[in-house]
Amino acid sequence: MGRRKKMVERVTALMNKPEMIRNIGIVAHIDHGKTTLSDNLLAGAGMISKELAGRQLFMDSDEEEQERGITIDSANVSMVHEYEGKEYLINLIDTPGHVDFGGDVTRAMRAVDGAVVVIDAVEGTMPQTETVLRQALKEHVKPVLFINKVDRLINELQVDAQEMQIRLGKLIDHVNKLIKGMNEERYKAGWRVDAANGTVAFGSALYNWAISVPMMQKTGVSFNDVYDYCRAEDMKTLAKKCPLHEAVNDMVIKHLPSPIEAQGDRVRVIWHGDMDSEIGTSMKNADDKGELAFMVTNISTDPHAGEVATGRLFSGSLSRGMEVYVSGAAGKNRIQQVGIFMGPERLEVERIPAGNIAAVTGLKDAIVGSTVTTLEGMEPFESIKHASEPVVTVAIEAKHMKDLPKLIEVLRQVAKEDPTLKVTLNEETGEHLMAGMGELHLEVIAHRIERDKGVEITTTPPIVVYRETVRSSAGPVEGKSPNRHNRFYVVVEPLEQAVVDLIREGEISMNLPELERREKLIAAGMDKEEAKNIVDIFESNAYFDMTKGIQHLNETMELILEGFEEVMRAGPLSREPCMGVKVKLMDAKLHEDAVHRGPAQVIPASRQAIQAAMLMAEDTLLEPYQKVFIQVPQMQMGGATKEIQGRRGIILNMTSEGDTTIIESKAPVSELFGFAGDIRSATEGRAMWSTEFAGFEPVPANMVGDIVKGIRERKGLKAELPQPSDFISM
Repeated sequence: MGRRKKMVERVTALMNKPEMIRNIGIVAHIDHGKTTLSDNLLAGAGMISKELAGRQLFMDSDEEEQERGITIDSANVSMVHEYEGKEYLINLIDTPGHVDFGGDVTRAMRAVDGAVVVIDAVEGTMPQTETVLRQALKEHVKPVLFINKVDRLINELQVDAQEMQIRLGKLIDHVNKLIKGMNEERYKAGWRVDAANGTVAFGSALYNWAISVPMMQKTGVSFNDVYDYCRAEDMKTLAKKCPLHEAVNDMVIKHLPSPIEAQGDRVRVIWHGDMDSEIGTSMKNADDKGELAFMVTNISTDPHAGEVATGRLFSGSLSRGMEVYVSGAAGKNRIQQVGIFMGPERLEVERIPAGNIAAVTGLKDAIVGSTVTTLEGMEPFESIKHASEPVVTVAIEAKHMKDLPKLIEVLRQVAKEDPTLKVTLNEETGEHLMAGMGELHLEVIAHRIERDKGVEITTTPPIVVYRETVRSSAGPVEGKSPNRHNRFYVVVEPLEQAVVDLIREGEISMNLPELERREKLIAAGMDKEEAKNIVDIFESNAYFDMTKGIQHLNETMELILEGFEEVMRAGPLSREPCMGVKVKLMDAKLHEDAVHRGPAQVIPASRQAIQAAMLMAEDTLLEPYQKVFIQVPQMQMGGATKEIQGRRGIILNMTSEGDTTIIESKAPVSELFGFAGDIRSATEGRAMWSTEFAGFEPVPANMVGDIVKGIRERKGLKAELPQPSDFISM
């Protein structure tokens, strides 16, 4: 513990010098070696023993992570590294690589300024590598590259020294191609990885060695020497001469920005307030004397201290007893403790200045994405957008009735800790539904509810979350209020696909200045008149007010939109969420007297007109798809393709490298349950595969009826398909 205490003293001393800080995330595809790499960096900083580094997996502190051998939660750690005679503070976040926990990567990217992208030298860039790189560039996080498992190239694939260099060169070119394709402007500004200037390191995290061009100049070890050491299997000498932590940390300090360099550019991307205001300037300069601006990127529960909010401090300083505002909550919260993470442990400190990653207790109103500040009415940071959506649902019940109140409390807690999880408590049917990114995600959460929260539960087999949408337009349809005094005339049609994409990427929202939003909508192909009259965006659906000069409409609009949002949460066909629906209010007749146009009159009229219009506009279902990438020996290729095609899958591309075939395909999520077991038996256990979310596509017309019936029966609705006349009197 003495070592750890000394480390904390060095960390707190460096915290006040933002130019000496680097906030970094380690990102990669699953099993490419992120946690093993983190181990080495910690061993180099003297926090764990060098003998155990690479096998201890210090950052995977949860027993489920250790059992499964994968990272599930992001883990934070702060350490000190000496470079060119000066000490630097590195705040590191180790992130998961499995697609089901991709939300953790997105959240970690908000807290850091630089990312070490790890790639397996043998497998190369994989689907999840592209996803994490895209998330990093979107948040303006600068990447550097670490190519791991170089020893596998030499000893398993038996390539010669020249072939090794060619292969590594191809990998670097591919990563640069990805960066250029995702953000050309950054690429031109010099955000490319290049071995010659030292933004690429090669090595083996398992054997604790790494090499980069600056490292070669420093140690005199050349590529050919590395090749010879690996051939002779003398990794120990190599690790002594070129320790991994030195090569990677030197690269991080030299090429990744400090908070002062990064915040000017990053704050512009994630905050839409006035950059010249006092708080804007304070964040740009990472000023620890300014007003507090703290963004929560993670919430975990400590059995002793309650909820711990971890996040990035852009301006001001955090200390115990401060009273702060949390965006979206009334009243103030009082900070109880501030600290930093050392892997699984949280260590308290007196004060944390701007530019650091901090852990705070006492913020009872905070959720992931909250802005915490001492400035009343501060414009909050942009909310965090996740790359994929929850597509798989399970129903959860408590095994014992006495646990029911506790289960509801626990589900709320779990939803707060993990925003990629959607929890719905249906009070009418008493059903508790939990929607997540995939089977593994839900399995892990269910296990944690039993293990950590002590509630025994039973879960149903997973089901798929569909979306409702319309294929044509219908209307104007009249909706009457129960007292017949108010009437609304609405038209429903599909929302332009380009607009749907922009809404889902977070490019268009109601928070944008009106002019900017209008220009973006027109550029995406929307009619100018419509773009001017948009009044609400709910998920990926939009409401337009096309009426002219109707009295009392403004004060009624809030209730009209409430009716619209109710339908978008649960469409008329199968009570599934809606997607890509455009609703236009063409005309309205309102009663003079406010008493006769209250919520009980307006909401049902607005809701029923939209429900009937959607059914007339060929309401149909969309189902989630996943891309499936399979690597399989050519002998077993037939089994793998048959497995995909038998699940309504489509083969998009096939390439072969040596005797391995790489199949790129996509299939509906509903058909992929149990895929893991089946593909193993179809390929004698020799296939490697990974999946990635691929959006929604229409359900084949001949299947819609049966699926809708199934969903309606499950939800306790009557089995017949609904008709427009069920909602409005013709």
